[in-house]
Amino acid sequence: MTRQRRVELRHLGGMRFGATTGTGRALEFGDAEEANEHSPVEMVTAAVAACSAMDVVSILEKKRQIPGEYSVRVEATQRDEYPQVLTRVDIFHELTGSSVTEAGVRRAIQLSATKYCPVNAMLSAGDTAVHHHYRIRRSGTPPSEVAGEVVVTGPYRRPDVIGS
Repeated sequence: MTRQRRVELRHLGGMRFGATTGTGRALEFGDAEEANEHSPVEMVTAAVAACSAMDVVSILEKKRQIPGEYSVRVEATQRDEYPQVLTRVDIFHELTGSSVTEAGVRRAIQLSATKYCPVNAMLSAGDTAVHHHYRIRRSGTPPSEVAGEVVVTGPYRRPDVIGS
């Protein structure tokens, strides 16, 4: 089964473009930060963060491991030469909570990176190496913190092959 995605883009003048998705959502792309216009490459980094986070939360909830707090930070390196592709993306999952386990978090991130997240799969199939990290902070006596890297997907490697 395939799913069709659709976007219509209209030139608004200068370097500004208005996009309307097939579901009716609107975005503005451009280079004016003060006007809250979006950079296409920044949107890709936001998309991989959101895609991965949605997977991880879903998997953790199924395992009954609900984080108290959860955030995802992405740092990306874009080359200067054209085409100015992302060559490295680091995804940092940061969680707090007493019910999350390191093994559960690592497995959720690994499944997202190698099986479920289509944005990660698209980046990893090209010139981009995507590094998937985590940090878990637990309160309690004594408080603890664990961190590490789960997996690297790409470049030019299908994530589903890495996960096998």
